[in-house]
Amino acid sequence: MKIAIIGYSGAGKSTLTEKLSHYYFIPKLHMDTLQFQPGWQDSDRDWMEAEMRNFLSEHTNWVIDGNYSWCYYEERMWEADQIIFLNFPPLTCLFRAFERYLTHRGKVRESMAAGCPERFDWDFIRWILWDGRTKNAKERYQRVQETYPEKVIVLRSQKEMDHFLENLVHNKKNQRA
Repeated sequence: MKIAIIGYSGAGKSTLTEKLSHYYFIPKLHMDTLQFQPGWQDSDRDWMEAEMRNFLSEHTNWVIDGNYSWCYYEERMWEADQIIFLNFPPLTCLFRAFERYLTHRGKVRESMAAGCPERFDWDFIRWILWDGRTKNAKERYQRVQETYPEKVIVLRSQKEMDHFLENLVHNKKNQRA
């Protein structure tokens, strides 16, 4: 099983990745662990692309969260058996990011690169509400949905995400019966 999780910052991509990796017993990759170096410095793109290429070639099953349209985006979408698009409203994402900040303030989450403690500043707020929701980003998400309609699942709320996860557990129980 190969799962690509895309969507807006603060929607819950990393959390969903953890749950699906555990559920399916498959390796996971949080792209933020590649994108950033200590102190929130951007990684070298060639290095990041090489790391992504290695991950894709070394694993027959995976769950990858992150957008990064310049880093094997089309390949990830094409290879994925399932693409989950977390299309949560901006204010929901902002609230979730703030909650995450309060929980992990000053600490580095597992889904983040080493040396990058959780932060919640004006640049990140602006990214969640506006800069990360550009026309290009919206068009890219739309193209994915149009290109791969049979494998895209769009989740627009926590309730929909909970329902999606409950269905996984329910289906697994039915398979055992």
